[in-house]
Amino acid sequence: MTEHLVVVGGDAAGMSAASQARRRRGPAELRITAFERGGHTSYSACGIPYWVGGEVAAATELIARTPEQHRARGIDLHLHTEVTELDPVARRVRSRDLATGAERWTDYDQLVLATGAEPVRPPWARGEVPGVHAVHTLPDGAALLDRLGALPGTARAVVVGGGYIGVELAEALLRRGHPVTLVHRTPEPMPGLDPELGRLIRRGMTEAGIEVVPGAEARELLRGADGRVRAVRSTAGEHPADLVVLGLGVRPRTALARAAGLPLGEHGGLLTDDRMRVLGADGEPVPGLWAGGDCVTVHHRVSGRPAYVPLGTHANKHGLVIGSNLGGEPAAFPGVVGTAITRFRHLEIARTGLNEREATAAGLDWTSATIESTVHAGYYPDAERMTVKLLAERGGGRLLGLQIVGGTGSAKRIDVAAVALAAGLTVGELVFQDLAYAPPFSPVWDPVLVAARKVAGRMGVGGTGVGGTGAGGTDEGRRP
Repeated sequence: MTEHLVVVGGDAAGMSAASQARRRRGPAELRITAFERGGHTSYSACGIPYWVGGEVAAATELIARTPEQHRARGIDLHLHTEVTELDPVARRVRSRDLATGAERWTDYDQLVLATGAEPVRPPWARGEVPGVHAVHTLPDGAALLDRLGALPGTARAVVVGGGYIGVELAEALLRRGHPVTLVHRTPEPMPGLDPELGRLIRRGMTEAGIEVVPGAEARELLRGADGRVRAVRSTAGEHPADLVVLGLGVRPRTALARAAGLPLGEHGGLLTDDRMRVLGADGEPVPGLWAGGDCVTVHHRVSGRPAYVPLGTHANKHGLVIGSNLGGEPAAFPGVVGTAITRFRHLEIARTGLNEREATAAGLDWTSATIESTVHAGYYPDAERMTVKLLAERGGGRLLGLQIVGGTGSAKRIDVAAVALAAGLTVGELVFQDLAYAPPFSPVWDPVLVAARKVAGRMGVGGTGVGGTGAGGTDEGRRP
């Protein structure tokens, strides 16, 4: 008998799950139906700021798999179709064609919820307001580009929110020649980093010509006589604007699951086990129900706590795990360590593991070191500066987190720490990792190892002898 798999959501997690299941089970064994409320599938939302900034020429370059490619593989894909109701007991979903309004019920044997996330909109920016943009989908990016095309080059832009999207969109607007103001609530931009590294980012943005307004909460949108935006009022005053871009992050899109009575985690995401099966109120998997991507809560491998980390990397892995299990090959998702990377112009920014606030919230007794170094040997031409901050647990010296801000060639070092975190290495063990060295690529002591050696030496773990290597730095510690 042919089994029916229904997928709700046609982007990374959903179509990865469908494609992986199809690789292992042909149409005679597994029928696959997918519903997508938008008009695109399998595209890189992370690339939208670079499209807006002109570094990526067209939206088509961000699309990994077109609807036609999915259909050619035997997936019955319905675009512009929203799933409005889920009945997990009867194993069926109700969908509505957004063009015609026609509704229908579809039965399933297995269902994948990959409904993604939705951008956070404060009360003053809800609804359709001319000149206010939340950039989350390809149509959002197209709408922002259309608006920019109708504005003079001197039009003023206010970006609200200083996280990854806010910083990336501020750079994109700056690249297009617009005066930019960045308004954010936290003391420094990039709140996923500790403040001393955030200050480096603020300095880089200010030097590039962006007006950064830290510690300010946007409260009101001021409009002109034509109804279009003319300013944003925050707790720090009024900020003139011809265009407002929201970069306040996203939240899980889980209204469908909530209405079906499925429990949600503290971050609003669906709860799953490591096979990505949705858990019910009793903590047991709901028969035939799977979920992945930005609509789920994940396990943080360092803190041991639930976390919400909406990234395309995780969504694709969730889809791989779900599709493998549906295809008869057991697979599990082990969780995340919180790795992320971005840049502002030539300033690279990365983090993994826990920052100070997160380590304290997890009840960990930690210490840290911050060091300054260069991306390659100091005597080699164009040796750009970089700052590395490392957190470790007191006592045994378990690595807890790493943050990097620096010049070209600095940020991808974060992957060394991400692997070390996943492996549970101590800072003493990290010091002696056999990393590649040549003067064009690194100092003889890589900056990550310098930071590890500084902490290990102070704690007397790992047999490292002394902590210093000649690099400057500061030591900090907190006991919760």
